[in-house]
Amino acid sequence: MQRKQHKNSLTRDYAEIILDCVADGVFTVDNKLIITYFNKAAERISGISKSKAIGQFCFDVLKSNICETECPIRFSFSTGKEIIDKHKNILRVDGKKIPITISASILKDKNGKMIGGVETFRDLSKIEALEKAIHKQYTFEDIISKNHKVRQIFNILPNIAESDSSVLIQGESGTGKELFARALHNLSHRKNGPFIAVNCGALPDNLLESELFGYVKGAFTDAKKNKPGRFELANGGSIFLDEIDSMPISTQVKLLRVLQEKEFEPLGATHSIKSNVRIISATKFDLNRLVQEKKFRDDLFYRLDVVKIEIPTLKERKDDIPLLVQHFIEKFNHHMHKSIIKVSDEVMKILLNLNFEGNVRQLENIIEHAFVMCQSEEITIEHLPTELIESNKEEKKESKFPVPLKESERSIIIKTLDKNHWNTLQTSIDLKIHRSTLWRKMKKYDLFN
Repeated sequence: MQRKQHKNSLTRDYAEIILDCVADGVFTVDNKLIITYFNKAAERISGISKSKAIGQFCFDVLKSNICETECPIRFSFSTGKEIIDKHKNILRVDGKKIPITISASILKDKNGKMIGGVETFRDLSKIEALEKAIHKQYTFEDIISKNHKVRQIFNILPNIAESDSSVLIQGESGTGKELFARALHNLSHRKNGPFIAVNCGALPDNLLESELFGYVKGAFTDAKKNKPGRFELANGGSIFLDEIDSMPISTQVKLLRVLQEKEFEPLGATHSIKSNVRIISATKFDLNRLVQEKKFRDDLFYRLDVVKIEIPTLKERKDDIPLLVQHFIEKFNHHMHKSIIKVSDEVMKILLNLNFEGNVRQLENIIEHAFVMCQSEEITIEHLPTELIESNKEEKKESKFPVPLKESERSIIIKTLDKNHWNTLQTSIDLKIHRSTLWRKMKKYDLFN
């Protein structure tokens, strides 16, 4: 009898020694959620000693943000199911918030009767710190990238920012031209001055001039008082002229004078106002080609194009997609008060295969849509926009087709396009497919050249 008791005692001692060597925090509770065991890792992570923890309610020891509403052990008690790797925070004894993953399950005796529960938790502080360090390494102002082309731009931005020379930023819609413009401003000696952004393409031609340069009382019928323009508001700072290509020739003349003489006249004024503003312009077109087509003044072009920054498309920097996805997850978690952790591997595969005609803005919209639809911790295919889901289904179906069938499809599309004089809307109707699907197939079969 004594030998049997010694054997049981030895087993228990060994169990505690083993659990104390485990890197994860481990504790057990009885049916009333009172702690009955607390290992060394649990002491280290929580900052609470074993002697103080045992005998206390678990929610009084590990003050987590889920204790009241989503207690893992209570869930296991009520459902009999395990909780695995749930990401949450606990409040350490010194008040520091610690990110952890929690796993929980019920404990049963040899007869199958529930006698309590066990919870393990892993400290993610070092992992999160490493992720933040990596994230910081790939972040410049608000621009996220590890792509070598963008990194080259990061390297030269401080040098460009030091001068007051005009900068022309060229890039497709959605590539983040305004982010680069703001970065230039924030790095310059004008950073404490205003940053005024103007979308020249969003304003009617007859309003753009008065918006940029202002007007004086009586300049026209409704001008009942003086109104300062954007150049006057930007004094001492920077002005960002987006879609500069859409600026009418008459306004281009006035802008040229600002660049040459450092002054401008408000509409209806009889005197000039001195301009102390750095001009950063942007376009998605080739301004040099517009000059050759007589759609843009050559003298203004050469004044704006002192320093040029060309931003690559997202298609050219697909290595940035995982970084950007994580950035948008963090952004929308904050805005929408959610706790989404990641996208599934299948979703990431779809995103990496997209052409992203809308660039970074399109990716952001996709993640935002997924956030609205997702009620779990992981974004999966069903949370994506409908057109992406349908496109993915079609691609899976097409991947099973033999090559001759694909060639036949190309031939049918060409014949239908020819019949409709390459009217894509009518062609998509005839082929009974969505117009976006037709565009994707045309791109696939190289039918845009």
